[in-house]
Amino acid sequence: MPLKSSSLVAVAGSLAVDMVMDFPGRFSDYIIPGKIHDLSLSFSLDKIRPGFGGTAGNIAYNLALLKERSSILTAVGSDFGVFRRHLQAYRIDLSGVSVNRRDRCAAAFIMTDKSDNQIAGFYPGPTVLPNFSRLDKKEISLLIISPDAKERMIAAQSWAKKRKLPYIFDPGQQVISFSAAELKKMIHDSILVIGNDYETEIMKRQLKVKSLFHVSPKHPLIITKGAQGSEILELGRKISITALPALKAIDPTGAGDAYRAGLIKGLQSGLTLEKAAKLAATVAVYAVESQGTQNHKFTLNGLLRRYQRHFGETLTLA
Repeated sequence: MPLKSSSLVAVAGSLAVDMVMDFPGRFSDYIIPGKIHDLSLSFSLDKIRPGFGGTAGNIAYNLALLKERSSILTAVGSDFGVFRRHLQAYRIDLSGVSVNRRDRCAAAFIMTDKSDNQIAGFYPGPTVLPNFSRLDKKEISLLIISPDAKERMIAAQSWAKKRKLPYIFDPGQQVISFSAAELKKMIHDSILVIGNDYETEIMKRQLKVKSLFHVSPKHPLIITKGAQGSEILELGRKISITALPALKAIDPTGAGDAYRAGLIKGLQSGLTLEKAAKLAATVAVYAVESQGTQNHKFTLNGLLRRYQRHFGETLTLA
């Protein structure tokens, strides 16, 4: 996957106000398998923390820490002002962001239990499309299509195909919104598909294939498994990537988006997919060690030292 490291990474996905909530127990203790058809539960929460989030915002934030230039493609509402200033402070390009002042920004409501399981609700915000035309004259090496309103995700895929732009497909929790035909098309034209173990199982079920190897038969599939690491499935071969131990596991929210940014940085630097996934795992642990999705910090030198300590090899980034 040779990419031009000097050009922009386009990040299609949501910009959302996060409401992250901590549940001190385990969801599984209160969900009765035989009663799921009549589910009605209320969880008493320990903490609630508002913050900046959204898949595109989280990925672009981590790319900025990795000294990688990115441009976000999405739509926002009238309450974008403070969020805009936050992203601009990290020199993230917002020229592709459409503003609809008659609506509000997307919002994510995320409950996390003490086993790091999550239940989330997502409001996708305005229904307008991103401003793709503002990026048409910019040099872009890669697009990642991450969770957002399905219409914007499909529009981003059409834009990528028109520009002959390689893209990563990351449906996330929006995977349930796609029909089998839509999912097959999004996967077929991508260079790589990524999802957590639950999301990839849903893909397998919707596509009616027998094995996860058949979800993306022509291109790699990366499955993230939290503290259990991640796996690369490609052409019948599986490569396991271990997760780094957190100095103190505080909040897993946003770790998956940090992983994706690390993966992109690795590909932009010309690394093999395996080494890019190892770099991704290293970036992800910093998110786990901090509350919220856009509050952690690291330096490139510190990141590379941590990579070397865990994987026993040195790494050079472009």
